[in-house]
Amino acid sequence: MIRRSFFPVRNGRSLLLFWVAFLLVALSLLLPFAHAQSVSPSNYDRTIQIPWNRPEFYPLRQPPRALYHPVGDWVGRLILPNAPSDGKDWVWLEVYTAPDPYKRLEGQQIRLQWRSDPQLQSWVEAVTQDVKFTEATQKVREQGNVVPDRLNGRSQVGPVQSLAGAHALDDVVVAMEADRVTVAQSPQGTSLQVDREPMQVPARLVALVRILGPVPSRQGIPKTCPGRRPCLSEQVRVQHYNPTSRRFDGPQEVVRIPQSIPDRDGIFRSTPRQLEKSPAGTAGWYLYGAQDTSGRFVVRAIKPRSLFQLNPTQQVMGMSDGMQYLDQQNWQDTEKRKGNFQKVWIQPGTRGNAGVPSGPPPTLFPIGTKALVIHLFGGIASQNKQESALGTVTGHFAYGVAQVVRDDFTGEPQWDIQYLQVYAHNPDGIIAGWTDWSLYQGDLQRGWLGNRPTSDVLVTLDAVTQDYKIEGVTLSPLGELLTQLQIMMARYRLGDGTGSAAVNPATSCVQDANQALYIAIQHIRQQVAEQPAIVAWLRSHPNDPQTQRFRQLEQVGRALEAELAPSDTVRPDWQMNAETLAGTRGGVEFSQRKDPLTALLSWRTLLPRMAHDELAKVFLEQGSHLWVLRTNQLGGWDGAIRPLAPTVVFGEYTAPLARLPWLLTVMQRIGASLVSVPGWRGWVWTIAILLGYGVIAIPLGLNSGFLHPDFYPLRSWTALRLLFNLLFFPAISEELVFRVALLPHPTERVSLAIWTLWTLIGLVAFLLYHPLNARFFYPPGRSTFTHPVFLLLAGLLGLACTIAYGLTGSLWTVTLIHWVAVATWILFLGGEHRLNAKKFTTS
Repeated sequence: MIRRSFFPVRNGRSLLLFWVAFLLVALSLLLPFAHAQSVSPSNYDRTIQIPWNRPEFYPLRQPPRALYHPVGDWVGRLILPNAPSDGKDWVWLEVYTAPDPYKRLEGQQIRLQWRSDPQLQSWVEAVTQDVKFTEATQKVREQGNVVPDRLNGRSQVGPVQSLAGAHALDDVVVAMEADRVTVAQSPQGTSLQVDREPMQVPARLVALVRILGPVPSRQGIPKTCPGRRPCLSEQVRVQHYNPTSRRFDGPQEVVRIPQSIPDRDGIFRSTPRQLEKSPAGTAGWYLYGAQDTSGRFVVRAIKPRSLFQLNPTQQVMGMSDGMQYLDQQNWQDTEKRKGNFQKVWIQPGTRGNAGVPSGPPPTLFPIGTKALVIHLFGGIASQNKQESALGTVTGHFAYGVAQVVRDDFTGEPQWDIQYLQVYAHNPDGIIAGWTDWSLYQGDLQRGWLGNRPTSDVLVTLDAVTQDYKIEGVTLSPLGELLTQLQIMMARYRLGDGTGSAAVNPATSCVQDANQALYIAIQHIRQQVAEQPAIVAWLRSHPNDPQTQRFRQLEQVGRALEAELAPSDTVRPDWQMNAETLAGTRGGVEFSQRKDPLTALLSWRTLLPRMAHDELAKVFLEQGSHLWVLRTNQLGGWDGAIRPLAPTVVFGEYTAPLARLPWLLTVMQRIGASLVSVPGWRGWVWTIAILLGYGVIAIPLGLNSGFLHPDFYPLRSWTALRLLFNLLFFPAISEELVFRVALLPHPTERVSLAIWTLWTLIGLVAFLLYHPLNARFFYPPGRSTFTHPVFLLLAGLLGLACTIAYGLTGSLWTVTLIHWVAVATWILFLGGEHRLNAKKFTTS
């Protein structure tokens, strides 16, 4: 109710400006501090000056090496052709490795193009663009970012051309599965036809070894390295895995593990220093590379075998403990965990004792098990770089796909992870696209394994990952998402024809990856709606396992939509793009909104950390087992850097001597309540609650004599000023304290018991506050604020606002209820005379 505030009432306008400024600051924090503006050369331009980073350093034809396996069935290097005259999207593939029937093609350059499938061609044509750099693109390049210069001015550039032309050199190496490739003959010669984007890989060959340590040498010593000088030799002795003994007692060999050069911030992406001592290497390392002209195997990327084995280091049992782990423990003590990793198996079943399991769960994750990957990386701290501003580390978000496969070397089941990176143009030359873990994470010069902490949540929910075959129609939820991500990645590589994709609050890795998720959900619904036979079959087979899975899929879709459109209003650009790709809207031009107000419609996916955690919780609530892989700067040791956990806004601020980040929690709740603008259902509930409160409170107050008709002079400017002041004091200020700050936001997904407890605490505090306010700050209101009927009406108002907040999670709905109730009392029911409101609001 009304009171004299801690701040002068005449400063209500200043408070409004404060909240506007706060919102703008929060939005500005969404900019990627890791990619700050600079006029220095890109990191990619620096690295391609090093011989071992260039394709000509490695002979095209290499002698067979029994201990090395190709990284895929088809492996090769993409070469951008001159502008094709046939109008088709194709590139040259320099074949490194081919399956047995086609070994004759190794060493040749052949065409790589798309299959002629109509559905496939439709989305390829949709993302094919004429490329013309804009002034903004030139600025992006001047800031040290890698843009596709070779494509500027080129017409009808398709997805594979945009992949091949992303770099200044033809240095993109890709791998393809045999069953996704068709070998065809045409007048132009042999060609490979694919049905999805080729996967980027770091190199052509891979071996499984134990690293023994550097070989003393006076030659090949790098000039720069982290740690003390002189730098150690890049020549490293390794021992190969022996499939017969199932141990690392195979042949020994000396390979070269190059020291990466520092980036423009002085940070080394990787180092071989103390690599043999890394806890991640206890089960061996996969080394990716090729031999150079001298016959030495040069390592381009590394991958720890133990990270992908199916033996979790910790189990978390039960929904509540699983939520708590995702909220607090996943990124806990990130800096102290440097050099180590965690593999956590979260099970949504009955709560039990979490701990280290006795063995792997082979029956739960058999060969062929698929998972949706939710990826997040954090920041880097060093003397030269601090990826934190105002207590916020933004990080990066991506989706991916994982599958349990049988390892070629050991025969054991393990996870194979691939990312579908919606990645803006950047200084490192990281290309938006389908990318193997070994390149995106393990690459020695551009990967993140050795310098950033990462979290990969593997979602193993059959309703999402398995296909449906109903009445001759195949529905593939995961496949549809992968298709939409391919479309988004192709758009990013070309910047929708401008040549650059930049980051802002409305368009970013996290926003547009989740736009692809939204469109995938709509397409699955459309497929079902257009097939009456499917609907009829589901109704007539209610107990069929497919039907039960599909009903669960519907629940997952609704829960995800609540995250993607938390205000019940879908972003107009998302909706238009969904209609474009579905063929229900004319034209193929994509819509892209960049204004912050549009971003607020999808505020749950504004920050990578929030999206990563909340989406993982959605899948956990829907019954999915989660497999969480957390790394903290794995590999060689670099004492000059430390890992930073990604956060939401102000997430690094915590109370002194307290483990719980109370300030973070309060700021999260305030931010969530500000951007939670309900849809029409939320406003209907709000009006209903307000009217219900009036139906109870007004007769009760009139019958007791506490309320009585007494009209305030409505025509005076004083009345308008009074209404304005009442909006801030008490409506907004009290609701911020007693509802928003105290009560868990609906998105926190607390249990009913916890919500009830905080509701009681909030209501008691709300009631006690009024007598204390009169006692210490506004003595003229003492008789009113201690009146039993007033306290009863205040308690009912607090209850009404609590119910509305629980339903909507919005500051605006509870403010409306509070404001209308107090204004009605002051203006029409004697409140002005009881409090002498006019006197103190004009003083």
